[in-house]
Amino acid sequence: MTPVELSRTVLRAMRHAVDAGELSVAVPETVGVERPRPGGCGDYATNVALQVARAAGRTPRQVAEAVAPRLAAEDGIAGVDITGPGFLNITLTRSPAEALVRDVLAHGRRYGHVHPDTGQLAQLHAPREVRALVVADAARRILRSQGTLVRLTCDAAPDPRWADVLGVRVDAYGIPPQPLPGLRPVPAPADPLPLGRDAARWALLHPAAHDHPRTDPAHGGDLHLAQRESNPLFRVRYAHARCRALSRNAAALGFDAHPGDVHPHDIPHPQALLAALGDHPAVLAAAARHRAPDRLARHLVVTADALLAYQHAVLPRGDEKPSATHRARLALAEAAGTVLAGGLSLLGISAPAYL
Repeated sequence: MTPVELSRTVLRAMRHAVDAGELSVAVPETVGVERPRPGGCGDYATNVALQVARAAGRTPRQVAEAVAPRLAAEDGIAGVDITGPGFLNITLTRSPAEALVRDVLAHGRRYGHVHPDTGQLAQLHAPREVRALVVADAARRILRSQGTLVRLTCDAAPDPRWADVLGVRVDAYGIPPQPLPGLRPVPAPADPLPLGRDAARWALLHPAAHDHPRTDPAHGGDLHLAQRESNPLFRVRYAHARCRALSRNAAALGFDAHPGDVHPHDIPHPQALLAALGDHPAVLAAAARHRAPDRLARHLVVTADALLAYQHAVLPRGDEKPSATHRARLALAEAAGTVLAGGLSLLGISAPAYL
């Protein structure tokens, strides 16, 4: 069961409790599930009981006690425990790692996207400044991934090179008659175009909006072009390329990926990579909500570093024969590569298969 499916299951259990008269409260349209925090247990946890307790006229624990038995009776749920003031801790019947990998591979680069469209509309307006427009362009892409239709405007006609080199597209330009909520990050200190599209966009998007981007060669701008570990963009793109290389090498050894249980006692441990993949939908939602592409960029670095630390366990070594474990590890690596490719695409950056 994927996190999205589990969220729907929690809501269904709550509706059953309401229909049975055990609760009197409006059931939320959505509910979040996440990995248990310290003190929790199981595969996932939700704080929905705390969210609706006041409206239900009950304590959070009483709400949780009404929902827990019905949730435990749902298919795919092995057990439900109540911890703290009223957190529902859920144990699944299938390995959560396998379910997560299947979910990523099933959705491909659209993993974490919202479908169908929500019907929401957003207006983004930016000054005629290269970083502001690149940030707005990436924010538009991320918002679109979350089912929102976006219109991007600018104070004046952008430099045509910003479209040709950086891929920026503006729907209209001109000073609006009324002030609009705008994106005004710290401007680029130097022209980023000499860096090329991928490095320039990363240089402008990776820092938070209030941080100064490095686009001046005299102040580290050329580091975005460096093919070494100290360059976060290189690590992200290299991790994606390594994933594609693992798939090619596995095919040469006569096996392919198949999602399965990835054991937590594996060396190196897969938890960091699984956590990064599981967090991806929430990162996209937060990046869209805050119009902050830098959140996605930093998350891609975390995912890439976790994959690079895990990659050495994927393929058989020495006289080892390919096994179900190797196929499951390869599926996990391919899921990570899929997330990296999808995230880079939303930032307007390419994800080469060879690097």
